[in-house]
Amino acid sequence: MPGFLKFSINDLTQAAVFAALIVVLGLPGQFNLAGGVPITLQTMGVMMAGAILGPKKGTAAVVLFMVLAIAGLPILAGFRTGTMALSSPTAGYFVGFLPGVIVIGLLTAFMMPRYNLWLGIGINLLGGVLVIYACGVAGLMLRTDISFTAAVTSNGVFVAGDVIKAVLAALVAAAVHRGRPGLIHPLRIRRSQFTQTAE
Repeated sequence: MPGFLKFSINDLTQAAVFAALIVVLGLPGQFNLAGGVPITLQTMGVMMAGAILGPKKGTAAVVLFMVLAIAGLPILAGFRTGTMALSSPTAGYFVGFLPGVIVIGLLTAFMMPRYNLWLGIGINLLGGVLVIYACGVAGLMLRTDISFTAAVTSNGVFVAGDVIKAVLAALVAAAVHRGRPGLIHPLRIRRSQFTQTAE
């Protein structure tokens, strides 16, 4: 674990670049179609951070982005700050960026060293859609009187767009990993770990 927390200058640079990318993807703004939940391209940036940088650097990128937002910079879609997002009924979607990128990063690292496009799309859907939706639904239920069913169904209008974002993020990740292999250190579960645990 201590090694996982060590970052080289190159690691920090890559994380900073992707934090900036997430900011830029919020510049077009947001579109509130239903339930007050904003459609934003920033979730695609979260998917790309995990799929391209992996669990360590991808998580660092999202943490940096979230810290800057909470510190008061209006870098969320619609020029909102992190405190504005956290005080709204949709706070869970913002909070979901972190577990979302962790899931994508870890599962992508297990898939490496070769990036599989279809598996990558599935991983993006799991972490970048399902996990973030789950956090968003929990937030809606905690902040409002909305029922679980109503909270879940309020996401329906956003599914198609988020599927497209998951596909686009996987396509970009596949191209990047072909052109620059080694960005993500492959993770493997060793049998010896289970043997030692059993003993």
